[in-house]
Amino acid sequence: MDLRRALVIALCLLPAAARMPGAIAADAPMQVVFLGTGTPVPDPARQGPSLAVVAGGHAYLVDAGSGVVRQAQAAYRRGIAPLAVAGLDTAFLTHLHSDHTLGLADLILTPWVMHRPGPLHLYGPSGTRAMAEHLLEAYAEDIHMRLTGGEGANDTGHGADVHEIHTGQVFQGAGVTVTAFQVAHGDWAQAYGYRFGAGGK
Repeated sequence: MDLRRALVIALCLLPAAARMPGAIAADAPMQVVFLGTGTPVPDPARQGPSLAVVAGGHAYLVDAGSGVVRQAQAAYRRGIAPLAVAGLDTAFLTHLHSDHTLGLADLILTPWVMHRPGPLHLYGPSGTRAMAEHLLEAYAEDIHMRLTGGEGANDTGHGADVHEIHTGQVFQGAGVTVTAFQVAHGDWAQAYGYRFGAGGK
């Protein structure tokens, strides 16, 4: 079963109210919110690939395509409170193709500008740490000015706490577990899907 089909099946298992835009069923243990379904082709009507799994009042992002932070803010304005930008602090990368990671700098920095108190907790394949470190190096002047200038940014929320993963359970917290499994994706040696578990689902 490919990842796209698995996501469609997962959506079908959600209560109908949880699939409606902006609606969250009070008893739904999980909700899947598509933030972008684009490809490398620059289609103005589609943002880069990213989705959020909302569980236990927290949002967990999968991939960071272009527009991810703005799409999260749009979902927040439609009533999905866990997608408030300052609360975006946990993300999982399936692989390091550019269309899945072009929004990563935005995801590391913009929630911090909006007063996220801690770093982005980032899970991904080998190479994720180097990517995050190079992005922070690229934005070193911006970070310096926000920390030392008159903008008043906190000194704890601009980093990335990176966990390079392998198959198996990669995350557990707040009643949520995340298990990584390897998938075939072109010539990538490491590409992962993620299985989220919460509330018995």
